[in-house]
Amino acid sequence: MINYLHREQILPAPIEKVWAYFCDPKNLDEITPPDMKFEIVSGGDVKMYEGQIVEYRVEFVRGLRSLWLTEIAHVRENEYFVDEQRVGPYRFWYHEHSFESVPAGVKMTDHVTYVAPFGLIGDVVNAVWIRQRLNGIFDFRYQKIVELFGRVK
Repeated sequence: MINYLHREQILPAPIEKVWAYFCDPKNLDEITPPDMKFEIVSGGDVKMYEGQIVEYRVEFVRGLRSLWLTEIAHVRENEYFVDEQRVGPYRFWYHEHSFESVPAGVKMTDHVTYVAPFGLIGDVVNAVWIRQRLNGIFDFRYQKIVELFGRVK
């Protein structure tokens, strides 16, 4: 079953500053919950570019570290980028990050399309755990981004 997660956030900052932060793969650790023990293994030492492969290790379930290999499939500077899972915990993962200048700063949108692993069993696990876990990850990210960029008054 195809699943979606959609989030929007207004950042009171210039688009160039927001873009510079989000196109640096090393910053992903800062906006990922600490209990996930996020670690970039390779490919995250340069500014993001189309075709870039980044290898992570991440702990979705306590005590179980997983390889996650993503490709930065599309990039348009100061507008959007897309990361696609090549190897990892999902059967399918496509994450669109878009940035739009608005009067209050930058409207940042995350739109994730994903398919849980393991077919029907994965759909059940998604309904009872994966969806809530992803929402928790993006809730954490939202708060960290407020700490970094501030909140629109």
